[in-house]
Amino acid sequence: MPLLVNGARVELSRPTGDMIRAHPHLEEKAKLLRSQPAQIVEPKGLLYVQQREFAVTTPKDGSVSILGSDDATTCHIVVLRHTGSGATCLTHCDGSDTEAEVSLIMSSVKSLSHPTGCGRLEVHLVGGFNDDRQLSQKLTNQLLRAFDLQPDDVHLVTFCVTELNDREEQDIHFPIIYGIAVNVKTAEIFPATFPDKGPDEDLRSAHVLTGAPLTNIYDARTEQLRIGPYFWGPFPHVDFWLEQDDAQILQNLSTSPLAEPPHFVSHIRSTLTFLKEHPFPSRSLFPDRKPRIYKKNEEGLWEQFCSDKL
Repeated sequence: MPLLVNGARVELSRPTGDMIRAHPHLEEKAKLLRSQPAQIVEPKGLLYVQQREFAVTTPKDGSVSILGSDDATTCHIVVLRHTGSGATCLTHCDGSDTEAEVSLIMSSVKSLSHPTGCGRLEVHLVGGFNDDRQLSQKLTNQLLRAFDLQPDDVHLVTFCVTELNDREEQDIHFPIIYGIAVNVKTAEIFPATFPDKGPDEDLRSAHVLTGAPLTNIYDARTEQLRIGPYFWGPFPHVDFWLEQDDAQILQNLSTSPLAEPPHFVSHIRSTLTFLKEHPFPSRSLFPDRKPRIYKKNEEGLWEQFCSDKL
């Protein structure tokens, strides 16, 4: 079944600019989203999703009320929601295997939605900009095609990507929105930043840097954040990269060096240091081959859950 806008199939053989002109309400909605200042989302009730991760839950969740992600330059943040069940998935896509990723998030939302219930699947796409290598445009096209290939009707509701999320300053292009959050109780989507990105930030980033596929990090039924077990070998040339200056790291390890947020290099250095310290996570991090499990405590913050307490 096709990807739909206002009940009509999206014509994917034409440039996205034609689609925007054919559906001016999408541009108006993108303009409205862009005009909102980014809200600072505190960790209470938040589940932060890193690049190549996804999480899905429902309004019945007693632990998580907000899903969010940021630091997207050429990446896109995707929110998929079933209006009947309220099941909501947020993922941070970088174009590594878009078709498989879309199938995965579709399955995850449908698994928490009653098959005969009323409602429809709605998708919201945010991120990217007019980057020099046109990686954003490529990812936009991949996502549109991947949703159009799904067996279920999917309704495109928010389209704030690439040219609709671009600003220019002294001939340099930047994204306007770097991050968004979705309130799983109310379905509100808004620009956001996150001072706290949740537990095991370096471990999760290392998983991505070593070429991980899209990974589900949350079990909505048990309300547990589950990290790993992750496995990799020694990271190639890690000492070389750690010796480089900031400019070299920015130029070589970013898809869009001029548009990265200010903390990009320190984040990469921290991840590389972690990879150097843990060349074999099967020994140092996951010797028992079990995930690191976190649950929200009474203050709404993640706390490591030890199965030994059972």
